[in-house]
Amino acid sequence: ESITQGMELVFARENWTVAGRKVEMIREDDEMKPPVGIRKTEKLIDSDNVDILTGPVHSGILMGMRDKVHSSKTILIVSNAGADAISRERCSRWIFRTSFSNWQPNQPMGGWVANHVAKEVFITAPNYQAGKDQLGAFKETFVPAGGKLVGEDYPKLGETDYAPYLTKIKQSGAKAVYAFFSGTDAVNFVKQYDDFGLKQSIKLTGAGFLTEPDVLPAQGKSALGVITGHFYTPQLDSPTNRKFVADFKAKFANKTPDGFACQGYDTAEVIVRALKAVNGNTKDKDKLVDAIARVEFDSPRGRFRFDPKTHNVIQPFIYVREVKEVSGGLDNVPIDKIANVTDPGTGCTLPA
Repeated sequence: ESITQGMELVFARENWTVAGRKVEMIREDDEMKPPVGIRKTEKLIDSDNVDILTGPVHSGILMGMRDKVHSSKTILIVSNAGADAISRERCSRWIFRTSFSNWQPNQPMGGWVANHVAKEVFITAPNYQAGKDQLGAFKETFVPAGGKLVGEDYPKLGETDYAPYLTKIKQSGAKAVYAFFSGTDAVNFVKQYDDFGLKQSIKLTGAGFLTEPDVLPAQGKSALGVITGHFYTPQLDSPTNRKFVADFKAKFANKTPDGFACQGYDTAEVIVRALKAVNGNTKDKDKLVDAIARVEFDSPRGRFRFDPKTHNVIQPFIYVREVKEVSGGLDNVPIDKIANVTDPGTGCTLPA
């Protein structure tokens, strides 16, 4: 929902008209099921004749859509799903990504945690591809920085009782934990981590989704002090971000924008700027792809641009954030940053 709201903010600013053409948004629900996602993708391309696709949320669905998008030469701007393969061996001339690759928020954090938090770390994530991608990226810089993995564990997605895993963490000798959970899993893990009494003795760190604004209110004080890496926080002090936060709150009942809202905003901004560059002509797809690849602007997260080698976003910064009390509750306050985080793009040769 935040992604869609971020997009609506931009299109509403343009009065839903770009370069003399009306912008129409067709929404389909993939139900988080790859077969449904593929079917809906076929409908949007073959029946609705969309000029540009955006989404999906789920990496499995992105991988399922990839071949249809590629063979039909339909432009897809990925606004969330982080599957690394889309910037690597499964990249495509027709696919761009404004959000992140799973590697991006995690790889810089490995070295940071080893140097600033602890050398003995236990890592954990749900047992699915994104979880494994994220922890794998963390290891890439953690171990070379002198870090020692004292354990790793993969609870099932949607686990409600983390006690057996927390017991293992407690007994592992870890000085810190690095975790990737999101949504309800993040709420349960962070609260139970605190209830279990681990928070004081074993520092909790992780990928940004662990404490995004969508879960912070439910986590409450349990989240205080948690350190995460992410390309965005509403606390960023730049004119572009201050305006984005104010406009978003004004339009959506005082809701604070999160990373997902920033992804949606940037996705729509890319579409608007590219369409203006080609005077609204979506028939010449090659020209439109080239225009998208060249888009650059000041985003709420920093200077936005695509990597020409992969069509994945270059993260201007991965911000190291700590949950602190701010006016109006809890938020992720930036305490450090790592610049120009570019996915390695291994195995990607564009134009493919």
